[in-house]
Amino acid sequence: MASPETGVLVARARALAVLRVRGAALAVALLPAAVAVVLLVGGATGRLGTDGGWAVARWTAGGLTVLSLLLAALVSAVVARARPALSPSVPIAEEAAPDLYRLVRDLADRLDVPAPSAIALTPDCDSWLEDRTHRAHAPPRPDRRAGRPVSEAPVLVIGSPFLWWMRVAELRALLAPVVAGTGPSADPDIAAARRFLRGLDAAVAVAAQARGLLRALPLCFVGRVARLLLRAAREHATLMERGVAAAASERAQGVDYGLRLVAQEQVGLAYAGWDRLLTRVALPAWRMGRWPSRLDAGVVSALTELSRRDRLAEGFASRLGERPACDLLEEPGVVDRAASLLAARLFHGGPAAAGPGWSPVGWQQYPQEIVDRKWRLEAARLHRVLDELPLAAPDPDRAAPEPPRPPDRPAVPVDAPDAGPAPRPAAPRLTYAGARAHTPAAHHPGGLPEALGPGRAGRTPAAGEATASPSSATGPTLARVIDRLARDTRAGDLLAARLGAEVAREEREEAARQAAHCRSAPPAADTSWGEGPVDGGLPLFPLQPPRTARELLADHVTAMVCCAAVDTAGAAPGLDWLDGPALLVDGTRRADLGHPVLSLVDEGDAEPLRGWLHRVGVRPEKPVRLA
Repeated sequence: MASPETGVLVARARALAVLRVRGAALAVALLPAAVAVVLLVGGATGRLGTDGGWAVARWTAGGLTVLSLLLAALVSAVVARARPALSPSVPIAEEAAPDLYRLVRDLADRLDVPAPSAIALTPDCDSWLEDRTHRAHAPPRPDRRAGRPVSEAPVLVIGSPFLWWMRVAELRALLAPVVAGTGPSADPDIAAARRFLRGLDAAVAVAAQARGLLRALPLCFVGRVARLLLRAAREHATLMERGVAAAASERAQGVDYGLRLVAQEQVGLAYAGWDRLLTRVALPAWRMGRWPSRLDAGVVSALTELSRRDRLAEGFASRLGERPACDLLEEPGVVDRAASLLAARLFHGGPAAAGPGWSPVGWQQYPQEIVDRKWRLEAARLHRVLDELPLAAPDPDRAAPEPPRPPDRPAVPVDAPDAGPAPRPAAPRLTYAGARAHTPAAHHPGGLPEALGPGRAGRTPAAGEATASPSSATGPTLARVIDRLARDTRAGDLLAARLGAEVAREEREEAARQAAHCRSAPPAADTSWGEGPVDGGLPLFPLQPPRTARELLADHVTAMVCCAAVDTAGAAPGLDWLDGPALLVDGTRRADLGHPVLSLVDEGDAEPLRGWLHRVGVRPEKPVRLA
């Protein structure tokens, strides 16, 4: 584009094309009325006949007129009253960030564009302008109640990770093209075209959520008309937004252009760190009913760790000596807490407010309250499911199969006196206390009973079958898990399938509980949730695809190994900012556990894992403490 005005002219031309689509739709709705008027006037003046075919034509045109006007009024009413989509965000009042508002206004003055009407933060690595002039998104004002059009600048939505990772100068350079977009947004034709498109989009959403025959039938017609108009205006709307973006980019060329190139590099780095922090660190806590309350502060730690590991990011940590953009907020901790709760709501489907089963956790308490508890809960589930498995069938390829024995007891020497098998009492049924219900897992529609047949829990001993006293049963051991997976080639598949069904059952139970909690608990007052999650609180943006049954089994075996290392080898739970829960041995993270566990789970080869345990000093025959 030669100048910003050129881009605005292109955008205005495309906006007029969008408005012509609206005019064409109105003309189609009024066409039967025009035909009826011509027939009636022609009959009244004598130019057309008053009986016979002309009378039938007048009655037909009159009926079509009434029907078309009713349908047009229905479509217009739904489009006008439908609530446009609103991005969930944390509103920032001017009193809470006067320096940030001053920075944005100075930037708007330098760009010679209107300043945004307000500022909001969103837990995402992006920034944009959002029109919130709809009556459902703003409190009533005198000029709006009087029916006069309201000209209000859009709201500036800033990604919260930017405030904590970027410096003040970098944030100003990054926001320059975004703030420059308020100029084209003030054009009446562009604003009218955008309102029309948002109304159509909202009408499609209303039609999709209609329930009941009497309500769904007319709204289905409205949805079809709205989709037809959206298809007709799609190309013009796309080119209009491109023209607006080109005009804003051209206008921002003279403001910190060189620094903006550096800031764009920081955007990619911040996105990588934010994604790792959510998927590796925050997600395990969310699954346990806890939400880290300082996610944005954790981004700085994650990206600092990345800069330490990656040569490409070596120079980025040196920027930390400059003033961070979060200093523009009066209370960064309060804003970070609200943004962290919103992130849990968006990416995991958590409740809208903190409660007994949905409490915050700090980074200092994360290793003990999240990592250690996660390991022990998964180890308890692994042993509980292992108790319910049938005993291994004799292998015909082996000459002298070993008689079945309780898997948690050590092998009986050959010369020891014969003792009957003594199955260990079933472990207590443990679940994630207050865990979220939306952990991706391998689901089975029938749950655990239909997944693999009836379980063994609660079974009464058969005649002649020995029972064990509590004193004779040893605690849960890692050796039991290793021996079962290595001895029985089919135990891995069976255990993986039952673990997937068990996790799915726990998730369904927790989903019902959290859905009831979401309906009863009021939303947080300092957060704008937009349309909010639907369908029982499902996350709007799930972070991970469903885990397979094999992945679940590997995670549970890893948790059991970590519990044994903590209890018998002096290891400790830790937090890695890029990889999440970590096992610390002598203060150093051990990242070489994955391959031995996969060898055991996938191939039934226990030697790599036994070698790893020997090197670390873990005693697998010792009982471990479960949750």
